[in-house]
Amino acid sequence: MEHSSRYIVVFALLVCGVCSIFVAVSAVSLKPRQERNKAIDIQSKVLSLAGLLEDGMSADAISETFTSRIEPRIIDFETGAYAEGIDAIAFDQRAAAADPDTSKSAPPNDAQVRRVPDNAVVYHVMGEGGELEGLILPIHGKGLWSTLYGFIALGTDANSIRGITFYEHGETPGLGGEVDNPRWKSLWEGRKAFDERGQVAIRVKKGAAGPPEEDPYQVDGLSGATITARGVTATLAFWLGDDGFGSYLDQFRAERGI
Repeated sequence: MEHSSRYIVVFALLVCGVCSIFVAVSAVSLKPRQERNKAIDIQSKVLSLAGLLEDGMSADAISETFTSRIEPRIIDFETGAYAEGIDAIAFDQRAAAADPDTSKSAPPNDAQVRRVPDNAVVYHVMGEGGELEGLILPIHGKGLWSTLYGFIALGTDANSIRGITFYEHGETPGLGGEVDNPRWKSLWEGRKAFDERGQVAIRVKKGAAGPPEEDPYQVDGLSGATITARGVTATLAFWLGDDGFGSYLDQFRAERGI
């Protein structure tokens, strides 16, 4: 019986060891593919906001279009100036924000953003002739149940909204999850991010907003998802404001004489 028990224990340890090795090897071998899939997903969201994503595009086509039409740029978050010496393609803004060595605490804010990175990435949408056609900025903030990660697209006036999308969140399907609804996202195009005084004015209201030309600073609310809607409003107020991309947008306008 003692020999049998020892055999069972040794056999179990061997099986566990073999399985651990198999899992480790699988994780290592699959990591490059997982990272590529993650990058392609982000690129597809950026291309969609830029109006460059076509139905049925392959991963290679998405990557090629992104490379040819999107120019990622790294900025110094405090000054808004473009930063040199940082690979914009490899830059992980979320990791930078989580690292105390490459970020700082954010001031109290309704979006519940805890830290802001020293550097951030912005995306220039380029025309076929190399002309600048728009900007896409990463944003994130607290909804009801989760942090919503997404992008907002602006025109070359750094004010006209081209679109908004969220690529990661855990909001309730059918309620806060309606931030994924194409109909709701289509309502953002043509709105204005800033009022005549240059203050962030865009907000998600309770109920229905008017058309962009009559009601440029408001977007329809999310039925049954008031807290998520408030989170979207707070997220935009933070990232478009002085504690977010405000310095960069001011400098961008100044360079273009706006």
